[in-house]
Amino acid sequence: MRYTGPRNRIARREGIDLGLKTVGTKAHGRLLRKINISPGQHGTKRKRKSSEWAVQLREKQKLRYLFGLTEKQLKKYFKTAKEKPGNTKFYLAQSLEKRLDNIVYRLGLAPTRASARQLITHRHIKINDKVVNIPSYQVSVGEKIGFSKEKTMKIPYIEKQLTNKDIFLPIWLKRQAVVGKLMAEPTEEQISKQINLRLVIEYYSR
Repeated sequence: MRYTGPRNRIARREGIDLGLKTVGTKAHGRLLRKINISPGQHGTKRKRKSSEWAVQLREKQKLRYLFGLTEKQLKKYFKTAKEKPGNTKFYLAQSLEKRLDNIVYRLGLAPTRASARQLITHRHIKINDKVVNIPSYQVSVGEKIGFSKEKTMKIPYIEKQLTNKDIFLPIWLKRQAVVGKLMAEPTEEQISKQINLRLVIEYYSR
């Protein structure tokens, strides 16, 4: 089941900004001020040393929350990646990065992956000239991503997002105005800055 509770709470529990709140909002500001304090009345107390399994579990949970996946979905991505010859960690990262909701977010067309997922399910996003309403759709190299309706760009939070000059695009993405394109197969670099994928692989391989 996908997590629908307080988003700042899980980010504080994991100790990192999981991109669940729009940058620049009051909610995001509150998160940054308390990011190193665990939620709950005992949040400031010293934590006990975690077991190896617990550390692996936390990394797996971070990855789940980062991409807004259910346990069943993430496990399926792992199994698919494991069946391929070569680096399981690389294939897992590649599959997650190629999700349409993630691509829309990475391109800066939406402030969070959750908002990107909502745009997709409400048929606001098209690939090439076809509307796609499946957030998990695997984008192929060469495909163009944009808005299916011009009025979508007038939605206040989208309009504000499109004027954001601080968007950092991975080298495998390109954006011109409000149209993006997957230029090459994604790497694991962006995910690895926040998640230790090796621990996730170890967790599922037990």
